[in-house]
Amino acid sequence: MARWLPRSTDLTRFCQKLNRVKTLEDDMMETSFNRCLSTIDLTLLGIGGMVGSGLYVLTGTVAKEIAGPAVIVSFIIAGFASLLAALCYAEFGARVPRTGSAYMFTYVSVGEIWAFLIGWNVLLEYMIGGAAVARAWSGYLDSIFNHKIKNFTETHVGTWQVPFLARYPDFLAAAILLVATAFISFGAKVSSWLNHVFSTISMGVILFILVMGFVLVQPKNWSAQEGGFAPYGLSGVMAGTATCFYAFVGFDVIAASSEEARNPQRAVPRAIAFSLGLATGAYILVSVVLTLMVPWHTLDPDSALADAFYRRGYAWAGFLVAAGSICAMNTVLLSNLFSLPRIVYAMAEDGLFFRVFARVHPRTQVPVVGIVVFGLLMALLALVFDLEALVQFLSIGTLLAYTFVAASIIVLRFQQQKVDVPAPVAGGRPSPEPHEGPSAGELKEYESFSDKLQLVDRDKSKEHREPGQLKAAFEPYLEFLSDFYPGEVVTVAVVTLMVSAICLCSILVFGNTHLHLPTWSYSLLLVLFSLGFLLSLLLIWAHEQQHGTQTFQIPLVPLSPALSIVLNIYLMLKLSYMTWLRFAVWLLVGLLVYFGYGIWHSKENLREPRPQRVSARYVVFPSGSLEERVQPVQPSSQPAAGLPDTDTGDCKR
Repeated sequence: MARWLPRSTDLTRFCQKLNRVKTLEDDMMETSFNRCLSTIDLTLLGIGGMVGSGLYVLTGTVAKEIAGPAVIVSFIIAGFASLLAALCYAEFGARVPRTGSAYMFTYVSVGEIWAFLIGWNVLLEYMIGGAAVARAWSGYLDSIFNHKIKNFTETHVGTWQVPFLARYPDFLAAAILLVATAFISFGAKVSSWLNHVFSTISMGVILFILVMGFVLVQPKNWSAQEGGFAPYGLSGVMAGTATCFYAFVGFDVIAASSEEARNPQRAVPRAIAFSLGLATGAYILVSVVLTLMVPWHTLDPDSALADAFYRRGYAWAGFLVAAGSICAMNTVLLSNLFSLPRIVYAMAEDGLFFRVFARVHPRTQVPVVGIVVFGLLMALLALVFDLEALVQFLSIGTLLAYTFVAASIIVLRFQQQKVDVPAPVAGGRPSPEPHEGPSAGELKEYESFSDKLQLVDRDKSKEHREPGQLKAAFEPYLEFLSDFYPGEVVTVAVVTLMVSAICLCSILVFGNTHLHLPTWSYSLLLVLFSLGFLLSLLLIWAHEQQHGTQTFQIPLVPLSPALSIVLNIYLMLKLSYMTWLRFAVWLLVGLLVYFGYGIWHSKENLREPRPQRVSARYVVFPSGSLEERVQPVQPSSQPAAGLPDTDTGDCKR
């Protein structure tokens, strides 16, 4: 039976396959896409992705059913947590200006399987986002015509009474998605121009809502007679925050579009900062206006803003708001359909998804196959599924992507920068290292005299330390950590930090409600997991990180990404168990796709070096002596015949 068990070497090789990272090209500005987007284009794409159905639909839904007027606080917390995640996206988007967003960022720093799962969830995130916005678009247009479209469909087509499905098929939502798909397929310039038009109209309507709304406010709507400011308490505020994350998904479109930006190193960070700041301010101010215009418990969750103006006697204003909201939702549809095919393209280009989606149209320079296929899938989702169920499912994918991007920032910041050394010419001398030459105390290893030089020991000088090495000030106290390779301790500490964060947030969320822990054990567990989190954070901070890069860097690393990780995990645990169940099913489907296709067709799998026959290895010591270590040339399962274990001698360099 033992022969059927996998050998340890096979398991090690398999784990290495799962955690291999993407090899980036030397010239990351070279692309098959058209680099035509400016900072303004990216900023308007981000605003269009964030200020849409979240403003016109989600605000009313969360205010009425989850948080009450305290939806304002929910948006503030969600905006702060999104800011931490956005800064991580900004650093990655500037350093790795390739399409793929969170998928690409995870692939270059954490590992392949994690990148695939993030990309798989981002696909679902964009599909659900597009379908949810299309249904909201349809509902608003229907409200303009006094629900005649809905009544006609229910009368002539019929209704469904199935959980998670819509009451009736929404043909209008499916139709608008098909029209948007056609426009997106014409190229990035056409998509950007349409987004400019709709974004301008949307921002004009928002200004009108704020000015007109503040004229109509009634402070009594926040009074105790109407339920108070926070009728659902802190739990409602935090649950509302988790749902409000849907509103800030849009800045991801900027990172996904970095391969089409003219100057991504500067444009991506600026566009993310501008768009997120404007969107957060708009959400907070509109929430104030909405909950002060009418009592929060009387809001219409399908068309809250337009209905509020209708009920205050301004029918013309309600009509204007409904028309403007449709324009705003058009921008969200465009941003979702713009981003999704590019992430699919990145996965297909890396070999982790079906290669047909990596085809770029030679004239429009867009992945037209991905646009058409996933546009049809979005239309199908919008046709049959319920908006509320879709929005709840969307949040968990977004939060998971934010968590992995934050962890990737820490790992990448404490990694040594990879420098490609050109291969030596056959029979010639090895190519020189990027630095001047070996310094005192270095240890160099050669496979043979003609092979390239490889560093096998670290620079022990206290004047210069590489990223991932222990800081000189901590070496007397943590000397046992100096034996690890640069970045190894940081990687382990990041894993420990995430495990501690999961345990800490689990106690905070479930300790009193589901686990019914006594006070002493609740407090003890909080202290223990908090200490584990803080110690991991301090251990990361005790190592050197990369400095002096030419691109944007998030401040206060590792503190800022660590706070993002904690907030994201906490908000994920606040989501319903049905959301987690559907999420688990989707992950299982993704694993089947990865192990059935992705792991075998990955480009990194093709790049893996084949075993080479090495008869001797030479280690050059600073003193100038040479030690020869003869190793077996046969596979490990066959003993090397006629070769001694070691043969040590001195010879000239």
